[in-house]
Amino acid sequence: MTETTITRQLVPESKRLSITAELFGVNFPLLLEPAVFNFAGQLAHAYHGAYWHFYRLGNGGFYMAPDTEARFRVVCENCYEGALSADALGITACLYAYSHLAFTAPTAIALILAEHYHWLREFMFEHPEARQILQAID
Repeated sequence: MTETTITRQLVPESKRLSITAELFGVNFPLLLEPAVFNFAGQLAHAYHGAYWHFYRLGNGGFYMAPDTEARFRVVCENCYEGALSADALGITACLYAYSHLAFTAPTAIALILAEHYHWLREFMFEHPEARQILQAID
């Protein structure tokens, strides 16, 4: 069995609306994006908004992360406390949002969000902060 790296590609500004519409439809601006921002704020009290980059993953997934070099102190309900880069915070907030919405959204979008959760989690294992992200989402 050969291992392959899951690639990520930055979504250009000009394609952000079409990509998110293709992946999530109207559920992106109405459900997913606000949930990601909300979880980022809950996890990292120092997060007060930012411009976010959007990424497409080679396995079909998608995530977004704040555009900053800052590290964020994260405190989770599962008792995890630690520091995450903005990219790792974005992955963590997306995983939280995908999971939460997969259980609460209407079935059609819930299935799509569950699939994106698994694709992002698969990518996360290759991230330099995979251990910290796992501790935050456990």
